[in-house]
Amino acid sequence: MVLSVSERTFTQEVLESPIPVLVNFEAPWCGLCRIIHPLLLQFKAQCGEQIKLVGVNADQNFKLSTTYRLKSLPTLLLIENGTIQYRLEGFRGRDDLRLALEDIKASYSNRSQTYNSQKTVDLGCR
Repeated sequence: MVLSVSERTFTQEVLESPIPVLVNFEAPWCGLCRIIHPLLLQFKAQCGEQIKLVGVNADQNFKLSTTYRLKSLPTLLLIENGTIQYRLEGFRGRDDLRLALEDIKASYSNRSQTYNSQKTVDLGCR
């Protein structure tokens, strides 16, 4: 299950999280959002406790949508220590997302339990 986060809970659940958080900005009307949901659940299951997965309804949380300059849905942000480490947007479907998630998973599964890297990688998923 994906934790639903709002503007009220975003700071506590995402920015102050002791582990990296993959934030899925989505909307009920977004077809691609529904298509990728099973992939995100699979990613979460594979990462276990190393990465937290949350969902944000972009329509109901306009301030967050504006703050993170959403251009399209779905948009995925991997936020660690309050900083965006990865931004995934404009992918064309499951295969693009699957490859990007594999890169993220590989970079975090090779880490120790210390989460303080500031490395940002462009995955080319635009």
